[in-house]
Order: sequence, then structure tokens, then C-alpha cells
Amino acid sequence: MPTAVIDGISTRYEVTGDGPPLLMFSPGGFDSSLEAWRTTGVYRRLGLLDRLAEHYTCVTFDRRESGSSGGRLERLSWEGYVRQGLGLLDHLDIDRAFLMGGCVGCSTAAALAVAAPGRVAGMVLYSPAGGVHYRRKQHQRFDAHLAYAAEHGLRGVVDLARSTGEGFSKEPRVGPWSHVLRRDAEFAKEYADCDPERYRTLVTGSARLLFDRDTVPGVEPEDLLTLRVPALIVPGQDTSHAPSAARYLQECLPVNEYWDVPVAEQTDSTAPERILSFLSGACLSDM
Repeated sequence: MPTAVIDGISTRYEVTGDGPPLLMFSPGGFDSSLEAWRTTGVYRRLGLLDRLAEHYTCVTFDRRESGSSGGRLERLSWEGYVRQGLGLLDHLDIDRAFLMGGCVGCSTAAALAVAAPGRVAGMVLYSPAGGVHYRRKQHQRFDAHLAYAAEHGLRGVVDLARSTGEGFSKEPRVGPWSHVLRRDAEFAKEYADCDPERYRTLVTGSARLLFDRDTVPGVEPEDLLTLRVPALIVPGQDTSHAPSAARYLQECLPVNEYWDVPVAEQTDSTAPERILSFLSGACLSDM
């Protein structure tokens, strides 16, 4: 599978299908690998990637610090995730694309649209992550990691990450750089040698600024309110994908379609068709 160095970080990606380009921001939180479109929750059940690839050139990738992509020891930010997405479009010589986000990928998709609206033809925001319980869970995850690092040191974190295949989303103690620690010996050495207080500042800053609100994180409402990119919003319905998060996007985005259908009725026959209908309509309006 190909890789590209984007913003100084190795990015693993895959291009599937044929047609207008569709850049897809994976679900899975801190384990947002390209495989998640076929292996995670509702996306596995719906078979979205295979259906979309019949009509669109689907670009999927491992988010930085996830899957087989690289990472960097710095405060994690939505801006960093946006740079990766834009850099991948540049690498593939794609000037303008549709975007699709699943789960927390919705935040990066919306942030990219705000940062570079001229490069976005439309976006699908499927089951956006957000809500008070989601924010609380994210902060608890970072707290659990910092407690482990304080007790065992960063070398202990490296050893733990290499002793398990789980990522930060399922095993908080390993931290958000666990995938890179397993694959990159040089990075692991830099990580283990990091000053503990500097590391704590990076981690607490990541948690506070990534997850700073009780709704969809990543983009200020005033930026969404002035964005003219058309969006299809599909609600989730659990403590990580609160219906209120989808309604918040509906309230903030001026040009949107809200698919008001319970998760149980989002099936492999209804969901792909609804997305394809939106994308084809956006294609026509963009001509």
C-alpha cells in the first residue's frame, strides 16, 4: 500500500474506485486507520466504501498516529489533521474533492472545509462524534494515560505499547502515540527521553484543546455559520455520537441536508443510496 510524506509525517493511503474524488476521514477515534471503513461498527454493516467506490475515487488513509502512518511528538490538533488531509490531496494532484467523515472524522472534514472551502465540493458527515459524555470519556482517557506515565515513566509506556496490539481508544494507558511507538524505534527513543513535564504539557494541551466543548469538536460555530459548502448530516445515537451533535451541525451549517432517520433504519440498502443521492446532487450544483 502506498505512503506519502505529508507535513513531515509518513501517511499510508489507498485509492479505490473511479469517478470524482472523495477524501474519506476514517472513524475509530485515535485508531483511525483506513481499514476502519470496512471493519468498524456501522460502517462495516453498511458496506459504504465498496458502494461509494462504484461511483467515486475514494481516498482513504491512516490518520497521523494511527494505523501504519507516522507521527510526531507535539501537541495534537485539528489543524494538524487538516494539514494531513490537504497534503494528501496535493500529493495526489487533486484540486477539489468531496469529503466524508465518519465518527470523529467529521470534525476533521468540517475543519478542512473551513480552512480551504474552495477545495471542497461537498461533505458527508456520518454519525458525528460529540456530546457531553463523549467529551468526558476523552478526558478520562488522557487522565488514565498520564497516571500510568507518572507511575511507570515514558519507557514504561513504550514497553506497554509494544506488549499489546491495542491502541489508545481501547487501552488508554498506552497513549495517543502507541501505534508509532510500535513501528518506529527512533521515535520510541525520542519519546522515552522526553522531559516528563514537557510531555505532560503536550498531553494535557492535546486533551483540553481537542475536546473543548460538549458538542462536535474541532471547528468554531461562527466559522460553520459562514461556510457555504453543502453538507449531508447523518445522526448517530449513542454516548459517543450524540444526536445533539448532529443537530448542532444542522443548526450551524447554512447549506445542509439532515437525514432524520434512526440508526436502526440506516441500512445497507438505504444509507449508501442516500449518500450517493446527495453527492450526485452536489455534483450537479457544482457544475
